[in-house]
Amino acid sequence: MKVLILAGGFGTRLSEETDMKPKPMVEIGGKPMLWHIMKIYSHFGFNEFIVLTGYKSHIIKDYFINYYTRYSDITIDMADNTFEIHKIRHEPWKITMLYTGQDTMTGGRIKYAKDYINNETFMLTYGDGVANVNIKKLLDFHKSHKKSITMTAIQPEGRFGAINIRENDKKILNFIEKPKGDSNGYNGGGWINGGFFVCEPKVFDYIDDDSTIFEQEPLKRLALDGELYSYCHNGFWKCMDTLRDKNELCDMWLSNKAPWAMWLK
Repeated sequence: MKVLILAGGFGTRLSEETDMKPKPMVEIGGKPMLWHIMKIYSHFGFNEFIVLTGYKSHIIKDYFINYYTRYSDITIDMADNTFEIHKIRHEPWKITMLYTGQDTMTGGRIKYAKDYINNETFMLTYGDGVANVNIKKLLDFHKSHKKSITMTAIQPEGRFGAINIRENDKKILNFIEKPKGDSNGYNGGGWINGGFFVCEPKVFDYIDDDSTIFEQEPLKRLALDGELYSYCHNGFWKCMDTLRDKNELCDMWLSNKAPWAMWLK
């Protein structure tokens, strides 16, 4: 089963990093975010990827083309212009990189992969989020309802502490530091889209063209048609939206406390 990864956006909110590289190539502990995401799927036996590129797509291509030399020991003979690779560090991955246009929206990028999935069930996620989602359980749930798409729903950590204030005298009744699902933009504690989708080919029928934003009309219409189900994930999830997010992920990785790194456990 193929895994589609959206990796073509500009990542403007992380401009400190994305002026020079696409957002999925921002490094967490010396490895691109894209690598971390692929390791999650690979941990569950899914090793065939379609990376949907756009902004600075050549950087993603160059990374994987030079993957062996980047992470292996090599000897270079400058006299006869040859090199030898030692202790090859490799992954069991097959990667197709599709250039989907610099300004194409998420739905349009997804539709570019239609001819590559052979009318089969496929997985889909964003190139800027990691989680300890059990991908096999997600797939089992998707198969159980037999509809077109399953979205992993999550309750993110709030960015600020939440307080409960008594109205009559403004006394603080309780305080929770960074609670999950607080009202800080998350619909009053509700669940939100966490990526990590499982899709049937029918999903392509809901996407019109390059200007289609997947999270707008396609998902709304799929929900109205009774084709969209949610897999509720109560574990770790984090999106690398800002420099602060990136630094927090780096701290977790460098302190060996990265919940998404299930392949290390």
